[in-house]
Amino acid sequence: MTNTGVSITGRLDARPLGRFHRRLLFASGLGWMFDAMDVGLISFVLAALVGEWKLHPSQVGFISSAGFLGMFVGALLAGLLADRYGRKPLFQGTLVIYSIATGLCALAGSLGSLLGLRFLVGLGLGGELPVASTLVSEFSPARRRGLMIVLLESFWAYGWVLAALIGYLLIPRYGWRIAFLVGAVPALYVLVLRRSIPESPRFLEEKGRPAEAEAVMRQVEGESAATSKDAALGKDSAAAPAKGRWGELFGAPLLRRTIMLWLIWFGIVFSYYGIFAWLPSLLRATYPLVTSFEYTLIITLAQIPGYFSAAFLVDRLGRKATLAAYLLLSAVGAFFFRAAGSPAEILVWGCVISFFNLGAWGVLYTYTPELYPTRIRSSGAGSATAFGRIGGIVGPYIVGLLLPSWGAGVGTIFAMFAAIFLVISGIVVIMGEETRGSSLERIAGE
Repeated sequence: MTNTGVSITGRLDARPLGRFHRRLLFASGLGWMFDAMDVGLISFVLAALVGEWKLHPSQVGFISSAGFLGMFVGALLAGLLADRYGRKPLFQGTLVIYSIATGLCALAGSLGSLLGLRFLVGLGLGGELPVASTLVSEFSPARRRGLMIVLLESFWAYGWVLAALIGYLLIPRYGWRIAFLVGAVPALYVLVLRRSIPESPRFLEEKGRPAEAEAVMRQVEGESAATSKDAALGKDSAAAPAKGRWGELFGAPLLRRTIMLWLIWFGIVFSYYGIFAWLPSLLRATYPLVTSFEYTLIITLAQIPGYFSAAFLVDRLGRKATLAAYLLLSAVGAFFFRAAGSPAEILVWGCVISFFNLGAWGVLYTYTPELYPTRIRSSGAGSATAFGRIGGIVGPYIVGLLLPSWGAGVGTIFAMFAAIFLVISGIVVIMGEETRGSSLERIAGE
C-alpha cells in the first residue's frame, strides 16, 4: 500500500534491510576490501624493498606519502564530481583507475616510477572511499544507517588481513611484485558487480529527475519487503534541480561541522597510517622478516572484532559517544605500545590500537556524510577525507624523519600518536552532534 505525494526520503528511511541493501553492501564492500588490501600491501612491500633497493627511512616515507597525495587529490575531485554528475559514475571510474595503476606497480623499476604509480593508485583509492560511503548512506534506512556504513567499513579489515596473508605467505617466497599483481586482478571483478547498482534516488530527486528516482525506488522496493510506512513519489513532488556550492561547507550552519570533521579526519589518518604503514618495518628491526609479517597479521586480525563492536554500538549508543570512546581507547593502546618490549606486549597493545582505531574509522565514515545536505554531501565527505589525506602524507614521512636509525625513537613516536588520539577524542566531545536515528534531510536541515 502506498501514499502518493510523499517524497522519496520517507520511503528510503522506512524500508527494511533487504536483498538490494545486501547486494549494495557486497558490491561496495568488495571494492573497499581491495582498496584496503592495496594500502596494506605497500607496508609489506616497503619492508622488503628496504633491503633490495637500499632505501633510507626518508625514502620509505616518500613512497607512502605519494599514495596519500594521490588520495588527497582523488577524494577532493571525486566528491565534487559526484555531486555534479552522480555517485555511480565515480563509484565505477575510481575503481578502474585504482586497478590499472596497482597492476602497473608490479613493473616499477625505480623509486621514481614507483612514486608516480603510487600517486595514481591513491587517486583512484581516494575517490573511491567517500563516494562509496555516500552512496551506501543515501540508500540506507535511517534506523540502520550506522550499521550499514560500519559493516561497509569492516571490509577494510578483510583487505588488511588479505594483505598480511600475502605478505606472510607470498612476498618472502616470490618477491614483492607478486603482491601488486594479486591486488589488481580481483578488483576488476567488482566492476562487473557494480554495474547493477543504480544511481542514488536522493541525488536524482535533488537534481529534479523524479521519473528516474521513481524507477530506482521501484527496484529497491522490489527487493525488500513492504512496510505500512512506504509512500510513493507523487507527481507534484518534482523539484527544481538543486545546485550545491563548495563554499557552503564554510558558511553557517555547516562551518562548525566542517572544522570538526577536518580536524578528526586529519588526526585519525595521520595516526593510522603513521602507525600501520611503518609497523612491518619497525618490527623488522627486531625480528626476522617472516616474524614481523606474522605479528602484523595477528595485530591486523583485531580490526575485525573492532568493526563489529562499533557496528553494534553505533545505532545504540550513538555516533558521538562511540567515536569519542574508541578514539580515547586508541590513545591508551598507543601510550602503552610505546614501551612494549616483549612479543606479548607488542601483540596485546598492538591489538588494542587495531581494535579501537578501526572501530573509530567505521563510525567516522558513518558520521561524515550524515552532516551534509544531499546537494553537497559527496563534496563535504570528499573534502573532509581529502584534508585527512594530508595527514596520511605527513604522518609516514614524519615517522621516517624521526627515526635516526631503524628501530630507534619508537617510544617518542607512539607517545605522539597517543596525544593525537586524545586530542581528536576531545574534539568529538566538544564539537560533535548526535545524528543517530534521524533522516539525512533532517540532520542537514533540508
